[in-house]
Amino acid sequence: MLRRLVLLSILLTCSIAAFAQQHAPPAPAQEAKPLSALERYRQSKIPIYMNDYGQLARYRDANAELKPPAPGENRIVFFGDSITDGWKLTDSFPGKPYVNRGISGQTTPQMLVRFREDVIDLQPKAVVILAGTNDIAGNTGPMTLEQIEANYTSLAELAAANHVKMIFSSVLPVNNYTPESQEFFADRPLTKIIELNRWLKTYCADHGCVYLDYFGAMVDDKGLLKRDLADDGLHPNVAGYKVMAPLAEAAIAQAMQSAAH
Repeated sequence: MLRRLVLLSILLTCSIAAFAQQHAPPAPAQEAKPLSALERYRQSKIPIYMNDYGQLARYRDANAELKPPAPGENRIVFFGDSITDGWKLTDSFPGKPYVNRGISGQTTPQMLVRFREDVIDLQPKAVVILAGTNDIAGNTGPMTLEQIEANYTSLAELAAANHVKMIFSSVLPVNNYTPESQEFFADRPLTKIIELNRWLKTYCADHGCVYLDYFGAMVDDKGLLKRDLADDGLHPNVAGYKVMAPLAEAAIAQAMQSAAH
């Protein structure tokens, strides 16, 4: 009898516990954390990263239509990310055989994927590379400075093997002077920009490349991009490109002079 009472007590306790669990109020749902601009950007690029990581399709038709350089033509390829992509080269360098192969948002690993199709195969005398800011931001995932530098090195070695003079541009400064500049600025620490530029300058001096110093001409007394040179703190506006154009032209002339010797 006692055993039966104990068993009934256990069953009753379990039933009450099960009933309480079934009718307990649901835990309040946690509010999803808003995605940052960088996270939204990366999500939007998933189809590209999965199907055409280097975005070779972007210039495939234009490359096919571009004729080989004429005898004596000093073709130059401007190669990089959105800062190059948004540069109207025909306005800054009228009549010059300069080819724009910038793609917005790209990082150096993506540029390595398309370097042959968008640079080497076009038979330029020199290439002007402006990259690194999106690597620092992590557009295609977190990257150390050493990884970025390794990609710069690979680009330089590919260019040298194909007799293309290398012009490495400094990473531009950024600022946080406007509302739209805040996230761009937060993703690109000034210390990393300065360190990467220091490495680039040293690499160029040691390996016969030309160092194109945009940073020094565009930085203000606070170490940030001059307010009037970019509306969003990152991408040069018309005034910004006016500062950059003569610097690029001087670097190209230096590269052509060294190629002649």
